Amino acid sequence: MFDTIALASPPLQQSAEFAAALAFCGQQAAQLDDGTLALTRRICGIPIALLSRARLDPPLLPGLIARAGLRRHLILMNPETPCPGLERLGAVPLITPAHVAELDLTGNLMAGLHQKWRNRLRHARSQGLHMTQAPLPLAPAHWLLTAESAQQRARGYRNWPTALTLAYARANPGAAQLFTAHQSGIPVAGLLILRHGMAASYHIGHSTPAGRAASAQTLLMWQAMTWLTTQGATRLDLGPVETEQTPGLTRFKLGTGARARPLGGTWAWWPPLGKTLRPLARLDRARMYQSWTEAPAPDY
Repeated sequence: MFDTIALASPPLQQSAEFAAALAFCGQQAAQLDDGTLALTRRICGIPIALLSRARLDPPLLPGLIARAGLRRHLILMNPETPCPGLERLGAVPLITPAHVAELDLTGNLMAGLHQKWRNRLRHARSQGLHMTQAPLPLAPAHWLLTAESAQQRARGYRNWPTALTLAYARANPGAAQLFTAHQSGIPVAGLLILRHGMAASYHIGHSTPAGRAASAQTLLMWQAMTWLTTQGATRLDLGPVETEQTPGLTRFKLGTGARARPLGGTWAWWPPLGKTLRPLARLDRARMYQSWTEAPAPDY
């Protein structure tokens, strides 16, 4: 159904590595005939199946869901790409599409950098930072993991629980790579990259005030980018970009030369209802389609 490169570099949430991490945590993901992973659980007694970052072919979906034994589940879908065909199935859009930044690692990385990003890289190189790289230590109290947890609480966002990040590292030896910048022997910035297939994903990044002053995160990202190319990776997923909520992080991500592209939004579908709810989907059509065409742009 998909070309060879697409199959070899699935999104993180649809990768064999992610499935292995879930299994390590004791949670098995259902798998459709086409390889799509579906996370199943019950919420208030309702069986739910989540298809996150899935490459969907709507006409085939009813059969795939039925053969996986999920026909009585509420299906929540966050397609990897815009997927208007879900509307024709009777799926209802819940959340308009987010945009993600993706960096092509097969071209000239230096040529793709925005000039201000290149300037920060030059600045970081002059700060006497000592750089290290190693697999993520399997320690819940590691400074980067505790800093990320504290940052989530302070800023009110959610990332993976620490247990899942550690399970990913345990289930996939060497796939969770930690890049660290030290100043006078003290870590001032860290970057955690997760490998999956021929792709990789930016997972955690944190800088102390000293690290920010030294542009350490820029140098860490550059080291990660160049290392990934030596490992044969073709794509780096830098995660969501949002110009209003996180303009600085968006500039950082897009300054690498990454391109912003829309996902497919979040949809809900209960197969027993069939196409009954198609009229509701039409009400949100304009809003969903507008989100698919409006990509964030770096404001330098």
